[in-house]
This record gives sequence, structure tokens and C-alpha cells, in this order.
Amino acid sequence: MDRRKFFASAGTAAAATATLAAPAIAQSAPELKWRLTSSFPKSLDTIFGAAEVFAKNVAEASDGKFQIQVFPAGEIVPGLQAADKVTDGTLEMAHTASYYYWGKDPTFAFATAVPFGLNSRQQNAWMYEGGGIDLMNEFYAAYNIHALPGGNTGAQMGGWFRKEIKTAADLKGVKMRIGGFGGKVIAKLGVVPQQIAGGDIYPALEKGTIDAAEWVGPYDDQKLGFNKVAPYYYYPGWWEGGPMLHFFINKAKWEGLPKNYQAIITGAAALANTDMQARYDHLNPGALKKLVADGAKLRPFSAEILEACFNAAKETYAEMNATNAAFKKVHDAVMAYRADAYLWQQVSEATFDNFMMAQQRKKAL
Repeated sequence: MDRRKFFASAGTAAAATATLAAPAIAQSAPELKWRLTSSFPKSLDTIFGAAEVFAKNVAEASDGKFQIQVFPAGEIVPGLQAADKVTDGTLEMAHTASYYYWGKDPTFAFATAVPFGLNSRQQNAWMYEGGGIDLMNEFYAAYNIHALPGGNTGAQMGGWFRKEIKTAADLKGVKMRIGGFGGKVIAKLGVVPQQIAGGDIYPALEKGTIDAAEWVGPYDDQKLGFNKVAPYYYYPGWWEGGPMLHFFINKAKWEGLPKNYQAIITGAAALANTDMQARYDHLNPGALKKLVADGAKLRPFSAEILEACFNAAKETYAEMNATNAAFKKVHDAVMAYRADAYLWQQVSEATFDNFMMAQQRKKAL
């Protein structure tokens, strides 16, 4: 073989390959700058911080070619209008709670939490393995949204009350800030629900515009100072057993992304989803001890109240199922999943936890 001809032909082939490959690589990793609005103020570093964790990992995984700028609630969009701006294409993304938009359609609530629904582990399992992501995205398509899980607070607290609540009758006439679908259920017990963005809750409580408010749990509640204006701190937040946040992405923008960028977003969202609950689980114990030390009066909702609320929830679900086919489709899937999930968790998980909690109460831990 003529060596000169071989290397000449090899060089020509390599050059041709490089010419073909370069545009393909460039097309698969374009430089993009997106904007993401959060529904939460920057001061709530744990819940707002999930969007920052997400954006940081998207940038790092794309070698800085895919930049997502995160804005706190109110800076470019009011917190409760985040989904609207994703739907109409004003913004590429939002980090929000799906149940904020239950007024458009109560089906939105299932992606975050519904009364006496799934706990956080069950919500993750349903979303990632039980078809929840696909089922919710089938619903979101009508709003030009593609959504991915983006965090969980774990079971939330039942809120701060100006007066002690001992019976279901004590709830009548209480003006309470309560997010999402839970407000519709608790209204059956005489509560007057108020939907107020996180940053506006404290002044409403302080001025007496509302009598009670729920937000998240000890760490955030301490930062917001609710214990200074409402001393009774109730648990559990039965309307939010495993409230999940989501990254809402404009559907057309999502579909226009290269597959590798879709994979990067999916992975970064999953990391943010895990990171948020880990941070809450780490920070809540110390915050709860500090709140109690500062005078917060920790109280469980009575069995009577929980039973009345559970029955009100079942009644509300039946009403919704009768008039909303989309709601019924997701409801039936979630509740079937809930039945099997609790069948399993009561066997080993709950038994272990109950024993360990008994040891904690005996100060044996």
C-alpha cells in the first residue's frame, strides 16, 4: 500500500467527519438563557432555594451553556401568577405549588397535596413509579405546561391560631389562610378560607384580618415570626401530608429542547426534589424546639376534629367526582395508590417509627 496515499485519504476522511460532527454537537448543546419565577420569597431559603439548586445544576451539567435565572416571587411576577406566565409563554419556567391554581380546576391540587392524601414518600413513589408524572402532564397539556417534581416539605403543620381549638365547633367562623384544595374542605366545618401569598401572611395575622394561618412547618414558620402573633401551634396539616412542589415548564419550550437538555433538566429537578425535603428534615427539629422555648403552645388536633375533617374531605371528593371527569380520573388513581401504600407502610415503617418514637418520649434516644 502507498503510505502517502493512505495518510492523505485518512486525513481527508477525518476532515470530512469533523465537518459533519461539529454542527451536530453545536446543535445538541446550544447556548440558552431562560427565566424562572418562584412563587416564594427569597427569605424562605429552603423552599426558594430548591430553584437555585436546580438552576445551578443545569448550568454545571451543560458546561454553562444552559443558564436559568431565578427570580423570587413578586420581582417580575406575583407569586400566585407564576403558572399563568408559563402558560402564555412570558416565562419559560416557574417553581410553584400546583394546588395554588386549583381555582382554575381542582385537578391541579393532586400534584401538590390533597386532604388526607399521600405522604411525601408515597407522593414520590406515585409520581416517579406509579404514573403520576405522566398523568398530571396529560392534564397540564391543556395549560401548555410540562411539569416535573421539584421538592417536598414533608407533612406540614396544622397552623397558628389566635385561640385554642378543642372541638370541630370551635372552627366555625375562623378566618384562616389555607392554601389549595384544603380550604374547600375545611369550609364545610365553618372555616372561612383565605388564599394569601407567603409574604403577606404575617401582616394579615398581626392586623387581625385573619384568625389563623398555615404555612409549612417550624423552620419557615419561625423565620416568618408567626408565633409572635398567634400562640397556638397545631398539628398535623391533614390537608398536606406530603406536599410536592413542581417545576412548571412552558410545553412548547420543553418540546423544543434537545434531548440532552431535557435529560439535564429532569435530573436537576430530581436533585432539587430530594434536596428540599432533606433540608427541611434537617432544620425543622431545632426550629421546633426553639419555637416551644419561646412560648409556642404546641397542640394536636383532636381526634374529633380530624374525624370531622376526614368525613368532609370524602364528601367533597364525591361532589367533585360527580362534575369533573379530569378530577375523577386523577382522584381514583391517587386513592387506589394510597390504599396500597398504607397497607405496606403500616407493616414495617410505621411499626419501627412508633417504637422509636416511644423511646424518644422516654428520653432513651
